[in-house]
Amino acid sequence: MAELDGRTALITGSARGLGRALVRAFLDAGARVVAWDVDEEANRAMARETGADGDRVVPMTCDLADLDALAECYAEVRERHGAVDVLVNNAARALTKPLWDITPGEWDQVFDVNLRAAFFLTREVTGDMRARGSGRVVNLASIAGQAPRPTGAAYGAAKAGLIALGRVFAAELGPHGITVNTIAPAMIDTPMVRSVGDEVLAALTAQVPVGRIATPEEVARLAVYLAGPHAGFITGATYDINGGALMR
Repeated sequence: MAELDGRTALITGSARGLGRALVRAFLDAGARVVAWDVDEEANRAMARETGADGDRVVPMTCDLADLDALAECYAEVRERHGAVDVLVNNAARALTKPLWDITPGEWDQVFDVNLRAAFFLTREVTGDMRARGSGRVVNLASIAGQAPRPTGAAYGAAKAGLIALGRVFAAELGPHGITVNTIAPAMIDTPMVRSVGDEVLAALTAQVPVGRIATPEEVARLAVYLAGPHAGFITGATYDINGGALMR
């Protein structure tokens, strides 16, 4: 029997990179996946490529920066697909810019997706989990929220906030049978990371003790474990998956 047979997982930011790997990993573990992304075409393509589109993968278009749209999307999930057993807050917006040049609008865009949406969506979903007395939440933060990186003020601050938010939810929801944990990866081998170019990537990789960057599958499998039946005594934790780039 697979780890997550019969469970429904809601995964945000599902269309590309780590989100795509998360969908596949949860499918492999037996879950049914409701996949949210703002890019409708890419999200539907992702669902088709899994071979489970319309059966165990349900792609939905949702703009998490719009709280009204977020609430409407979740109401549709409840009505059409029933209870959500696992929430994976993966959607993110990055910004690489000197702190002197960040505009208020850019700051808000990063926080709207990385932190504000995670707060309000988690509150919506765990409200239903509380009524059932069980549930799992997995947040995808970043090493950027734990160690300073030049040109990463907005993204790093938002991810640090997500780590703190996970602990608050964990403390409040533990008595209701809900665990909340956070994963903080360093660089993951995705098209976005590869876009920096081979020379830059090689320089960054040289700073990692294990001598490489993470695969999306490595991070996704950790998320599956934290969502599964053997992680019931783990909550409020932050898991570093960074090849030794930050040792604590």
